[in-house]
Amino acid sequence: MSEPNRSREPKSPNRVEVLERESLVDDFFKMDRILVRRERFDGTMDKARWRLVFERGDAAGVLLYDHDTWDVLLVRQFRYPAYARGDDGWLWELVAGTQAPDDAPAETARREAMEEAGYRLGELERVGTVYPSPGACTERIHLFVAPVAPGDRVADGGGRADEGEDIATSWMPLDEALAMAQRGEIVHAPTLLCLQHLRLMRDVA
Repeated sequence: MSEPNRSREPKSPNRVEVLERESLVDDFFKMDRILVRRERFDGTMDKARWRLVFERGDAAGVLLYDHDTWDVLLVRQFRYPAYARGDDGWLWELVAGTQAPDDAPAETARREAMEEAGYRLGELERVGTVYPSPGACTERIHLFVAPVAPGDRVADGGGRADEGEDIATSWMPLDEALAMAQRGEIVHAPTLLCLQHLRLMRDVA
């Protein structure tokens, strides 16, 4: 097999044509059926293809940590899709939630930290923005880490009962959380990214 040409980057396509759009679900989340074609790397247009698009909206997540000990706070809650796959349905995650249309990502992170864990946040450090499943879902997640102290806990947390949330919180050493990730006990991708980010922060501190 020949080596790819490294002399230059391929031309970046930019043409997209949405030919038809059909709404299949219009509820808390939305799902559309789209007939779309796009430019190929060789400059030609691909044939039109139907795609299903899950309109999830944006979300924000924040990993709370103790700057003195580097302990991290993780929440645990039931996720039916994981259960349906035969995995443990109670996932270990960072604090996260859906972003309201008028909220900035940091505002969402602060609200969710209060609702889920009872912590008032001060400084937030941005980790990045990621698409968890861009092949089918529009969702972007804006990720942060934030240091907290015991005095920053001003409420019980536990999530919103009116939305059926039942959330437990646990503090643990960063190394223990990383070991859980390596053993496959933490499988939530945004949480893994923030744990790795925090490890890099600690290693250069």
